Amino acid sequence: MPDHVHLLIDLGRESSVSTLLREIKSKSSAWLRNKTGKKFSWQGGYGVFSVSPTHLEQVFKYIQNQEQHHRHKTFQEEFEEMLKIAGVEYDPKWLWREDDGD
Repeated sequence: MPDHVHLLIDLGRESSVSTLLREIKSKSSAWLRNKTGKKFSWQGGYGVFSVSPTHLEQVFKYIQNQEQHHRHKTFQEEFEEMLKIAGVEYDPKWLWREDDGD
């Protein structure tokens, strides 16, 4: 998708989500800048959700069909829905910043 990415990662108990995402963002930003010659940076934040082993196939299929799914729902709508389903309290004013990625 042009405005976000979903990753399904089996993260070992010795690994840190923040360290992993810092590395992914850093290396992919450098790769994109090198490949395109254009400025690129990821937004400041990220969302992480755990997945039960019994739901891995469903999540995998969802990720494969993102483009079709997003014909009906924006990334922002999707993310807020995921937060609600997970029971995460949030204030929408803190989720989306115009200067993210600059």
